[in-house]
Amino acid sequence: MKITKITPMVCHAGLRNWIFVKVETDQPGLTGWGEATLEWKTRAVAGAVQDLEPLLLGMDPRDIEQNYQRMMRHGFWRLGVVGMSAISGIEIALWDILGKSLMSPVWRLLGGKTREYLRTYTHLGMGDQQAVYNSMDGVSLREHTQKVLELGYDAVKIVCVPYTHYVSERKALDNLDRMLGDLRSTVGDEVDIMVDFHGRPASTAAARDLLRVIAPHGIMFAEEPLPPENIEGHAVLTAEGLVPIASGERLVGRREFEPAIRQRAFDIAQPDIVHTGGIWEARKIAAMAETAGIGLAPHNPLGPIAGVAALHFGIATPNVIIQEEMVGAVEWYDDVVQWPIQRQAGRWAVPEAPGLGIDVDEAVIAAHPFEQEQLAATAAIGPDGTILDW
Repeated sequence: MKITKITPMVCHAGLRNWIFVKVETDQPGLTGWGEATLEWKTRAVAGAVQDLEPLLLGMDPRDIEQNYQRMMRHGFWRLGVVGMSAISGIEIALWDILGKSLMSPVWRLLGGKTREYLRTYTHLGMGDQQAVYNSMDGVSLREHTQKVLELGYDAVKIVCVPYTHYVSERKALDNLDRMLGDLRSTVGDEVDIMVDFHGRPASTAAARDLLRVIAPHGIMFAEEPLPPENIEGHAVLTAEGLVPIASGERLVGRREFEPAIRQRAFDIAQPDIVHTGGIWEARKIAAMAETAGIGLAPHNPLGPIAGVAALHFGIATPNVIIQEEMVGAVEWYDDVVQWPIQRQAGRWAVPEAPGLGIDVDEAVIAAHPFEQEQLAATAAIGPDGTILDW
């Protein structure tokens, strides 16, 4: 069996351009699908997929580790998130081919199931950019959260931490406290709330002030309380134990995760299969985390193929706690990819179809060609014009 063609396909989905990857073989009808979506880097990732194609033409797609090593080593230059996202999309498609060739779902090839279903959570507005990033007052926060719960979810992530420089502001802290208090009173104690800091605080001191505010409100975890490169600061906050700390969505590959895991920089690791090198690299990260007593809540606010890959990964990976998803990000979400399961809000069942188990409608992809995404960071500017993390 040989790889004959690798094609990136861009599908504009509002908040993001989904980047799907199609890998074709010399076996009639045997094709694999992956996803390489990276927001605001669409053309770069699609180009990287095309640059990687010559390395794999003529190779057996079932030799996944060998093909991964070929992409990593034979291009000479070490890759950042753009290149690794491209590799991830190709690698996921290779698992799809392997599963189809053996008539087995991917999760079984990863060692079999470790649970009967995968718990999931979503964002406010189901991916509507204004709801996700601009619910910065108590009223909109409660209204959008209530709509998510009415769909059947029992866990929700919110992004309501104020844009913060090196010191916190008393007024902003008081406002955050009121918002979370009102939200907890509205939803009750049975709903898990995750607060995404989005790496906004520029210092450990500012992040600590915010963690002290959210701690009394029963938060499941605080995500990225500092910029991702501040491993030492993450480790300090994790050791203080005010709120469980989750991070890692912007770490790429196990070599970036290794120092963070070694320093116990978070309680919960958040690798993204689509950015960190694919399913097998994510499994290596999961094993490192499990050895260190760290759980996983994989990052994935991306497209439908990324969601299916995360499902197979989560079914087979014992230290996964909960899976992020953004089903329904666009009204036609289910038109472009037919899933292997009937999804339920808050939990996904075990798929049984071979490979990833999906069917892709290329006509729907073609009907939504690339468009420049709306940049979401324009509000992250201080009163004096300082550029802040958004």
